[in-house]
Amino acid sequence: MALHVAEHEPLLVETTDSEAVVAFGAHDKDDPRNWSTTRKWLMVGAIIPIDLSVSWGASGFSPAASDFARDMQVSPQVATLGLSMYILGLAFGPMSLAPLSEYFGRRPVYVVSYAVFLCMLLGTTFVESLGGFLALRVLSGYFSSVTISNFGGTIADLFHHHDTGPAMSWFLWAATGGSPTGFVLFSVIAQGRSWHSVFRIMFYICLSFWVILVVALYALGETRHSVLLARRAKVARKTTRNDNVDVPDELKQKNPTQVFGSTLVRPFRFLATEAIVQFGALWNGYLYGASFLFNGVFHLIFGPDGYGYDTVGIGFAFLGIVFGVTAGLATNIYQERYYQRQVALAGHRDVPEARVHHARAAAIVLPISLLVFSFTAKPSIHPLVSIIASAFWGWSFYTLILMTLTYTEDAYKTYSASALAGIGLVRNIAGAGFPLLGRLLFIHVGTKIACIILAGVSLFMAPIPFILAKHGEALRRRSPWAAAHEDEDEDAAEA
Repeated sequence: MALHVAEHEPLLVETTDSEAVVAFGAHDKDDPRNWSTTRKWLMVGAIIPIDLSVSWGASGFSPAASDFARDMQVSPQVATLGLSMYILGLAFGPMSLAPLSEYFGRRPVYVVSYAVFLCMLLGTTFVESLGGFLALRVLSGYFSSVTISNFGGTIADLFHHHDTGPAMSWFLWAATGGSPTGFVLFSVIAQGRSWHSVFRIMFYICLSFWVILVVALYALGETRHSVLLARRAKVARKTTRNDNVDVPDELKQKNPTQVFGSTLVRPFRFLATEAIVQFGALWNGYLYGASFLFNGVFHLIFGPDGYGYDTVGIGFAFLGIVFGVTAGLATNIYQERYYQRQVALAGHRDVPEARVHHARAAAIVLPISLLVFSFTAKPSIHPLVSIIASAFWGWSFYTLILMTLTYTEDAYKTYSASALAGIGLVRNIAGAGFPLLGRLLFIHVGTKIACIILAGVSLFMAPIPFILAKHGEALRRRSPWAAAHEDEDEDAAEA
């Protein structure tokens, strides 16, 4: 039974004679899920450029890597560390940055973390030593990972569970399209410029994105439910003079030991015991690793020793992947419609297996695209053929990554942050390692054999979406984490 309070005061739900909890009302204007559609998408739109720039921080270095190697007097292989160290920072940032939003909210974590990234980025425009540069790259990746750790949670704050699909699809477009679009953009910028100048321009671009983000965050407001309700509880304690007013148990702040303990340990437990997380980690690690590997490989294929293109020409070769990723965003409209139909047929309950519908086709298209690329990426064949093949790879890349994210979210709900943290850790470690090891593979065995090997790996993993479609429900019921929320109402889960 609701306690009587003034209209402007927080809604209180009575739990005992002396205790009450604050809650959002059904049409509460302060609940981010009740914001207008325009307000929600303004928030998403302000974060998407930041999400793009995270990958630009990695791929934007690649067009300038040759100038960096000459300036530092190191080999191209050593210069690749400038890419790998940044991605390594991305691997560990989310595990420690994500819990901060529980105490401070999404807004300050976005603003402060990205501001520190900007300082690290600015530092790279002046550094003259290899060691100093690589240290700044690791720190840049660490602090720029703020969107990885918070963007998905922001979307969960804004949209009811079954309505997150469109926003998630844009989030993933920025995450997967960031690498190829960054290479295209910074190839144009790097032409005729030093690597210091490239980083300086990158700094000004990212600074402009940060300013837009800050304005949007402070104009639109905080979104994390637990923080908003904690503020309401504080007001309610004063207005009702009841010191026992608090937030619901599931939204109460944990002590730092609990938060950071679960954040640091639980992802490894998921990786060790959960088949769904292991499947997602395999796909994410392989696909992100390959996407960053292409930063160096395309230079070998389309550069002076291949098709003979200059820096800009190599960058334009990435337009095939850009087109493919964007096509994935478009075709996801039909995937989302299929998912919504299955949810309606299930009485508006979660149907995670409906998330893998298009991914089954993508798992087949991916190895085929790599095989076509392996036989056509040579100067005797027009480059458009291999670029078209890369577009199909880009579509599969986007579709499979989106499947792993949305399926994991649906399967684990409350625990999805830990599950995705485990997947993200593998993804970024692979992203750091592939450019170093993969470049050597392409140099020693050639483009054809190397791509056939990549195709073989993707063919080995192709059954995963089919396994999830057929046996996903059984896997979830055998999982103590997923089974715990099989019958849970969507609003009980906290991203």
